[in-house]
Amino acid sequence: MRASSLQIITSPGGHAPRRRLSLHDQIVDDLRLRLLEGRIRPGSRIPETSLCEELDISRTPLREALKVLASEGLVRLLPHRGAVATEVTPEQCHDLFMVLAALEQLVGTLAVQNLTDPLLAEMEALHDRMLEFHERRRRADYFRLNLQIHTRLAEIASNEVLLKTYLSLTQKAMRARYLANMSDGRWDDSVEEHAAIMEALRARDGAALAQELVTHSSLTGQAVVAALRQLS
Repeated sequence: MRASSLQIITSPGGHAPRRRLSLHDQIVDDLRLRLLEGRIRPGSRIPETSLCEELDISRTPLREALKVLASEGLVRLLPHRGAVATEVTPEQCHDLFMVLAALEQLVGTLAVQNLTDPLLAEMEALHDRMLEFHERRRRADYFRLNLQIHTRLAEIASNEVLLKTYLSLTQKAMRARYLANMSDGRWDDSVEEHAAIMEALRARDGAALAQELVTHSSLTGQAVVAALRQLS
């Protein structure tokens, strides 16, 4: 495998890698990102031959990676016909964000209960970095760090069942947000909502944090659904 084909995942901003990934994990992460960012469009066939050539891998590790992504609902495996990227519809997104908002309420309540000063400092640093990406209009980097912030809150909540379910849904939500290509106005509103989330976190107010997360998720969902309906 060429050294330049797949890269070790680093933390946002180009810091040192958090962990060394196996070849399998690298392939899964690479394909997942292509799907989440819409570089492989919903409903399109996964180009196995060109991907194998580009990543310098055989079909076996590629198909093992596709099985993982199928379990996440990002691709659909077709018997004897390869795989296709799953569709994203406004109706699916409506249901997705409705459930995600309910989970956000639990995340907010539990995260405050487990919040420590070092964890708050970590969240402040992530938030500041996200604001930098917004100011520089680096949309892809912003979305990735935005996902990391929400994921970190779910991790701080310290409930494994909640975390597993939450991660599955937030990845699908991220994909829908990329595809919807939301307006700059909604992007700016989202930043203000994140400021309110951080204010509640600093105050260690679980009820307020839960409400801000629910509001943010609901408004994002409404914007995504509206944008997807315009595209359809």
